[in-house]
Amino acid sequence: MQTLLKDLLSVLIRIGSVVLAGLGAVGRLAQFTGRAVGRAVLPPYYPARLVEQMLIIGYFSLPVVGLTALFTGAALAQQIFVGGSRFNAESTVPAVTVIAIVRELGPVLGGLMVAGRVSSAMAAELGTMRVTEQIDALTTLRTDPYQYLIAPRLLAALIVMPLLVLVSNVIGVFGGYLIGTERLGFNAANYLSITSQYLEGDDVTSSMVKAAVFGFIIALMGCYNGFHSSGGAAGVGRATTNAVVSAFILILLANLIITVLVFGS
Repeated sequence: MQTLLKDLLSVLIRIGSVVLAGLGAVGRLAQFTGRAVGRAVLPPYYPARLVEQMLIIGYFSLPVVGLTALFTGAALAQQIFVGGSRFNAESTVPAVTVIAIVRELGPVLGGLMVAGRVSSAMAAELGTMRVTEQIDALTTLRTDPYQYLIAPRLLAALIVMPLLVLVSNVIGVFGGYLIGTERLGFNAANYLSITSQYLEGDDVTSSMVKAAVFGFIIALMGCYNGFHSSGGAAGVGRATTNAVVSAFILILLANLIITVLVFGS
């Protein structure tokens, strides 16, 4: 009996330690987020850093996001045509393609591609600055690292991601248009007419809201993991991996929440 109680107590201790560790991580992330957001709205401001991060996050991410959207839109139109042909519903290809891309695939795939590129870069850069004590040097020089390093990245991602996703949506719809008109036999004018007819304002609003949230998550995860990295080069590597994985998971979770709770009706 005593052995059984000891085993049960051991299991409960392990579960409790995992729960407490998880709550501690959430608390540290919430504290970091609150401090970063607070510093972002207070002076001094660093517009040059903001513009630099907007170029890094937005402009230099455009090729990979655009190619992803183009290939996805083309493949999606082909798959919808194949599935619709089983129910004599081939004419739904333009409508379903534009709705799926604008409401779901455009922001989600765009967010995941940018997260893989930007979150890892932010974590690596800030992690290297942390382990080489450059962040401590900023504090010594009376420069707030949250305002100089974190705030410009958060604001840049928040501003640029909706624009990036908007371009991604257009390219994705264009990919479906190419397949529809060149391979599936759709009339170009009719395809564009159906596309514009079934695209509604709520679809675009949903896409832009998701993009802004995803941008904030991407920058937050990259900055948080890099800022708190330790242990030399190995610690920077762990921070980079954790930044990408956590950004992916939070993007998918946020997408589900926004889709079901905010735009589910």
